[in-house]
Amino acid sequence: MAAIKVRTEIPGPRSRALMLRREIAIPRGLYHATPIFAAKAEAAVIEDVDGNRLLDFAGGIGCLNVGHRSPRVMDAIREQLEKHLHVCFMVTPYESYVALAEKLNALAPGRFAKKTLIVNTGAEAVENAVKIARAYTKRPAIICFNDAFHGRTLLTMSLTSKTHPYKAGFGPFVSDIYRIPYAYPYRAEKGTTAESFAHDLEDAFKRVVAPESVAAVIAEPVLGEGGFVVPPREYFGLLHETCRKHRILFIADEIQSGIARTGKWFASEHFGIEPDLCTTAKSLGGGLPIAAVTGRAEIMDAPEVGGLGSTFAGNPLSCVAGLAAIETIEKEGLLERSVAIGERFEERAREWQRKWPLLGDVRGVGGMCAIELVRNPQTREPAEGETKAIARYCYEHGLITITAGTFNNVIRLLVPLIVSEQELEEGLDVIEAALASVADHKGATFSNARH
Repeated sequence: MAAIKVRTEIPGPRSRALMLRREIAIPRGLYHATPIFAAKAEAAVIEDVDGNRLLDFAGGIGCLNVGHRSPRVMDAIREQLEKHLHVCFMVTPYESYVALAEKLNALAPGRFAKKTLIVNTGAEAVENAVKIARAYTKRPAIICFNDAFHGRTLLTMSLTSKTHPYKAGFGPFVSDIYRIPYAYPYRAEKGTTAESFAHDLEDAFKRVVAPESVAAVIAEPVLGEGGFVVPPREYFGLLHETCRKHRILFIADEIQSGIARTGKWFASEHFGIEPDLCTTAKSLGGGLPIAAVTGRAEIMDAPEVGGLGSTFAGNPLSCVAGLAAIETIEKEGLLERSVAIGERFEERAREWQRKWPLLGDVRGVGGMCAIELVRNPQTREPAEGETKAIARYCYEHGLITITAGTFNNVIRLLVPLIVSEQELEEGLDVIEAALASVADHKGATFSNARH
C-alpha cells in the first residue's frame, strides 16, 4: 500500500452509522480506542469502511508483530482449511499442535527440558500457569505486582492491578493473591536501586504472606497495560534469587512482551532470567487466537491426566498460523527490525522531550516503547486529558495508536515489525504533530490563566 491518504473525514459516515448500530446491539462495557470500523488490512495499514487508509501503530493490541495478513500465515491457513478445522486435540491429536509446542520449547529461555500447553487466550494461559504452579508446589498463594495486567477472567482480574475499568464492581476476587510494588523507576524516589525495589518481595514475606505458602511470583518482564515500564536490568535477577531461596516458582507473563516485540523472542532474555513457567499469546498466532504455557518439564507434568484441557485449545488453524508467524520472524529478521524500530522511536522521542515538558519519560525495550505524559515535569502529575487528545489527533490524521498506564497517560508503540521505513517515519510525524498541537494548546491555556 502507498503512503496514507485520508479521503474523507475520520470517522466517516459509514463508521458513524456502524457505531450507532453497535450502541444498540453490544454492551457499553466494550471500550473502543477509535470510532473507526475496519474493512481491510494489509501489513501495517488498515482501510476503514469509508475508504480511509490508516497506519496501524496498535497492532491489534500487540497481536500483529508479523503484520496484517502475513503471507506465510495466510498460506498456512489456506492449506489447513483443506484438511480440518476442529477435531479437538484431546480427542484426536494432530501434528501441528505438537510441532508448535516443540518450537516454543526450543525458543523459550532456559537450559532445561521444557513442555508446552497450548490454549486459546492470554488469560487462559495465566490461569493454567497458576494451576500448574499450585499443583507442583502444593502451595496456594500467588504474588503479583502493582500496575500489572494479567487478564479479565476472575483469577486473572484478581491478579490485575488497575481498578477502573478492569475490577470495579466485579468482586469479590480470588483469595491468596498478594500484591507488591513493581520497579517503576520514573515514579520512584530518586536514587532507588534495583536492590531496594527487589527488597519489597522479602518485605512481603514479613508483612503479608509466609514464603512457604507461596506457589509462585508472576510478573510481566516489561509492563504492558501498566505503561511499558522497564525495570532496572538487575531487578528480575534479584527476584529470581529470592524465589529460588524459598522454592517459589517464577512465572513470566510474556503475553505482550514476547514473540519478538522487544527484539528478543522473550523479554526475559534481556534480564538474564530463565522463568520456571512462561505465558505467551497475542502475536504468537499472527492474527489468530492462541496462547501457551511453556515451562520446566517436571513442573508442567504436575497436574494429573485430564487436569489440563480445553475444547478449542490449540485449534489447528491457530497452530499452523503460529508456526508460520515464528518462521516469518526468523526468515525476515524481525528481531533485528524490532531493535531498529525502538532505536528510531527513542531518537525521535528524545527530540520531542527536549522540546516539550509534556513528555515526562521516554522508555522501552526494542519495539516495545512508549512516552509518559505529565502536566508538570517536577510533580509528574499524569496528563490523562492531554494523552486522550493526542490519541484522538492521531486517528483523525490517519494513525491508530493506543494508550496505556495506570494513570492513562502513556502512548505506546505496538506497530507491526514489518512496517516500512517510510510508514514508520510518517507515523512518528503524526505523533509529533499531535504533541505540538496539544503542547501549544496547553501553553496557551496556561498563559491565558496567568493573565
